[in-house]
Amino acid sequence: MAQPTMRGMRLGAQSLESEIGIAYSERTNYKYKCANSHLTDVFFSADAEAPDTWTCKSCSNTAVLLAADGSVINEAPIEKIARTHYEMLLERRSREELEELLAERLAALRVRRAKGKADKDS
Repeated sequence: MAQPTMRGMRLGAQSLESEIGIAYSERTNYKYKCANSHLTDVFFSADAEAPDTWTCKSCSNTAVLLAADGSVINEAPIEKIARTHYEMLLERRSREELEELLAERLAALRVRRAKGKADKDS
């Protein structure tokens, strides 16, 4: 028969150890505010550095760290706009170089088609 102290206990669900003598580390509360004015409290260890931004629990927007007086420490970073392939191409080559390359490739394609070959890369 089971021991009386174990009767009705789920194994692994609860610890039988006491919390006497346990010293918890110091914690610091940081507040974050999103664009929708939602406040999020986050606790970090006292010796940890808090990040400048955090994800809002309410709306999932980017929230910024607030100072003790409630003012914003750093504004939210401006999100980068994705560049198109053409914009990245213009960073590497001038428009004149691109026109010249296009003319060369079109001439090579016309020669290949005139010989009766399919449109496969050679």
